[in-house]
Amino acid sequence: MGQHIDVNHLNIYYGSFLAVEDVNLNIEANKVTAFIGPSGCGKSTVLRTLDRMHEITPGAYCTGEVLLEGQNLYAKDVDPVAVRRDVGMVFQRPNPFPTMSIRQNVLAGVTLNNRSISKSDADDLVEWALRGANLWNEVKDRLDNPGIGLSGGQQQRLCIARAVAVHPQVLLMDEPCSALDPISTLAVEDLINELKQDYTIVIVTHNMQQAARIADYTAFFNLKAVGQPGHLEYFADTTTMFNNPQNEEAERYVSGHFG
Repeated sequence: MGQHIDVNHLNIYYGSFLAVEDVNLNIEANKVTAFIGPSGCGKSTVLRTLDRMHEITPGAYCTGEVLLEGQNLYAKDVDPVAVRRDVGMVFQRPNPFPTMSIRQNVLAGVTLNNRSISKSDADDLVEWALRGANLWNEVKDRLDNPGIGLSGGQQQRLCIARAVAVHPQVLLMDEPCSALDPISTLAVEDLINELKQDYTIVIVTHNMQQAARIADYTAFFNLKAVGQPGHLEYFADTTTMFNNPQNEEAERYVSGHFG
């Protein structure tokens, strides 16, 4: 089952630059929460703090709390690698490991975490993850072929299989469909809808229709001016966000009258 995330007074910095200011947000378990908003407002930056990937950038850090089921991911004794096991990430461009087969790609996270696994368990896990990513029937006869040889939509589903293979609680997706054609996009959206039974999903998207189709809740990020920090402007269930937002900026954004 997925886990809920509570973000409290999160301030995100790149060196001395405050990129995102005072975010307070509750992300419900086993729901899809979409982050929307204009470019530069910090949506992806906030997403990357949820699995401690933000701090990989030199000089980057944050203050405040990110609680996963009540445990602060930024507490002193927390291992960032363990956090990234519980919180998986799927990126904008499909990024299968180029030298690895389809099978090796699925198992990459498991082997990176030094978990020894028998061949039969590995076979079962590969099938389970690929079925979960709705890819098994398309690739089951060529698991030893390079993952990079798949189409873009298949590669993105392979990356989702790789992410779920380590049994995370949360899946983060940073514009996972922006490099895909419409048919592949629908395949990934259908998959997201199924995956929320088992995971908490947070997705950054620039596609309003996509947010309206797949998200249960939507967070609208904004910034007062270029060079100013981004902030969470408005948070609502998706129906309210798109049909009756109680926020003028959000209304302008979702109706396309923004900027």
